[in-house]
Amino acid sequence: METYSLLREFADSWMLLLLFCIFVGIGIWAFRPGGSKAFEDTANIPFRNDDKPAPDREAKK
Repeated sequence: METYSLLREFADSWMLLLLFCIFVGIGIWAFRPGGSKAFEDTANIPFRNDDKPAPDREAKK
């Protein structure tokens, strides 16, 4: 069997299964119950200085 045909057969069967399992694993990891606090903190980074503007760093130079 030539190399191309062997690799093509591998990619069509086992690699597809592996990539699907990785996709499902990432989905389960992203929606796990313990991860919501870390994701909430990361999502709120742009709003940390919402009550007052961030200090202007260029004015101090």
